[in-house]
Amino acid sequence: MALVNFTNLDFDQIKTSLKDYLRSNSTFTDYDFEGSNLSSIIDVLAYNTYISSYNANMISNEVFIDSATLRENVVALARNIGYTPRSTTAAKAIVSFFVDTSGFTTKPVTLTLKKGVVATSASVFGSESYAFAIPSDVTVPIVDGIATFRDVVIYEGTYLTTNFTVSSENPAPPTKYILENANIDTSTLEVGVRDTQASTTSKKFVFSDTLIEVTDKSRVYFLQEIDDQRYELIFGDGVFGEALKSLNFIEVSYITSSGSAANNISSFSFNGRIVDNNNNLVSTGISILTTISDSTGGKEIESVDSIKRYAPKIYSAFNRAVTAGDYEALVPKIYPETESVSVFGGEEMTPPQYGKVFITIKPFYGPYVPDSIKNNLNTTLRKYSVAGIVTEILDLKYLYVEVDINAYYNPNLASSSDAVRTVISNNVSTYADSSEMNKYGAKFKYSKFQGVVDNSSSAVTSNITKVAMRRDMKPALNQNAEYELCFGNSFYVKSNDGYNIKSSGFTIFGTNQTVYLGDLPNEGNRTGTLFLFSLTSKNNPQIISSGVGTIDYEKGEILLKPINIIGTSKKVQGIPIIEISGCPKSNDVIGLQDLYLQLDINNSTIDMVVDSITSGDSTSGTLYTATSSYLNGNIARLTDSESQNTTLLSSDTYILGASSTQPY
Repeated sequence: MALVNFTNLDFDQIKTSLKDYLRSNSTFTDYDFEGSNLSSIIDVLAYNTYISSYNANMISNEVFIDSATLRENVVALARNIGYTPRSTTAAKAIVSFFVDTSGFTTKPVTLTLKKGVVATSASVFGSESYAFAIPSDVTVPIVDGIATFRDVVIYEGTYLTTNFTVSSENPAPPTKYILENANIDTSTLEVGVRDTQASTTSKKFVFSDTLIEVTDKSRVYFLQEIDDQRYELIFGDGVFGEALKSLNFIEVSYITSSGSAANNISSFSFNGRIVDNNNNLVSTGISILTTISDSTGGKEIESVDSIKRYAPKIYSAFNRAVTAGDYEALVPKIYPETESVSVFGGEEMTPPQYGKVFITIKPFYGPYVPDSIKNNLNTTLRKYSVAGIVTEILDLKYLYVEVDINAYYNPNLASSSDAVRTVISNNVSTYADSSEMNKYGAKFKYSKFQGVVDNSSSAVTSNITKVAMRRDMKPALNQNAEYELCFGNSFYVKSNDGYNIKSSGFTIFGTNQTVYLGDLPNEGNRTGTLFLFSLTSKNNPQIISSGVGTIDYEKGEILLKPINIIGTSKKVQGIPIIEISGCPKSNDVIGLQDLYLQLDINNSTIDMVVDSITSGDSTSGTLYTATSSYLNGNIARLTDSESQNTTLLSSDTYILGASSTQPY
């Protein structure tokens, strides 16, 4: 009998196959007796076959990018199709400071902040202190005795340098220029080449990820990841890129980073080195650092799963952007802080906008992509776009879900209400971060959410959760503009008297009062009109202007007529916004079309209510307290400072007053 099964990876199965083969041969008789010599030989053969089969299987898996598991192999396979994985990304902050030189004996003309460590994060008990550096010098002029270092971008990490000397042998043997440090942020690489180590003039080489437009005179270097998350520099060969010469001295500087661990740092102390134009060290007159932007954007090196997902897409695009999928692959490569991206052609819009590609990006940190990044992305994407195609990067349209949870619980089964509230809060946060949310076309499932709350603890007997949906409007300040806000879900009209939607405060041209947006339903409650009101006293809104817009309750659309907004009460990432919210007609909220659905934990509440029936306090139910399933009559979304000037029933809402407040 022949051995026909070559696919077994189990020791016992292999051993059984060997015995079956020997059973057909009468020459051997003691193969089936454990402890016999032949049985021991069969064990050795089975073990050897098992090891060989395992190795062959692993080798077979590791030669394909989809099945490979070792990072070195995945990286090597991605390298074959021209994909370089994203490196560790340093958290970046923006700071400003000035130097007063009026007391200097010798009056300098300029001051230079030297590359390397610039600042350290303020030490907080129980937290680690991080160093922040810059990869290149920053020079500023002195005006009226003051040198102002404005909006300096600092990178978290350690500033390091590495040098190489090109071999003097002729012909020169193949040389590998390997950066031995892990966790390098490759965006901070600075590469210079001197003719010899003794030379004083350095030629700057820049990174290139393509051979397009690279000539024999181009001073470029290429980069590839090798083993242990290290990187190798590759220089030109005289055809694609300028070739290095014998005894050339290569200087490489970079920053190694801690990744995401250094995000959200807001306080810094100066720890850098400043020299004047005569190279004299400056140690006095340096102001404290003003934080313009907290540290953000720190990320770990690109994961294996991410490489598997994006490398084939980049390869299929051939460094050209033609289809929506091409743009979806290129954007994360150009902008590593991309969490998700959506791309659609202008022909899909109503009315169609032919020749345009619209891109919306969800960054890892913060809700919006800064305008400066948008401009850089558009410039970079033009290199890949087909001629005549115009890219336009849109602000991501968020649809926020806010919940007000009244959780009923049995105090006999809980150590405290706070303990139950903590468990519920953790489960709600997990649901908010789940794959069901945080994407286009996501759905907030009301029944499932109630189950999350009910199943948080055996002490929870039930819950009544009220749901609101919110959009944040970014106004164009100091100019007349028309605004349209689509929620994609119908509004619930609770009162024919109005105030079914509410907004945060803002100011308009012609009045110094903070105003808010309100609504008044038309007959039939399908549509309504919008008006502006102010809060003049306790529970007493005052109508400022009527007929400023319309609302379609069925379609979930708000349209504001041209209005000149000059300021807002709330900001996100320094961007003025107006929050507008309302109760959905259905508690199931769907992120339709281009709406990115998120459960907003920060604007949600959990109230613990004793279940008097299950606790035994009111077995007949006569003392049972029931809460409404609908939102209350709050008419404005106030900041903390605004709340202090009015009488409130809660920390951030104003309660509807008397009938005199009707918007007629």
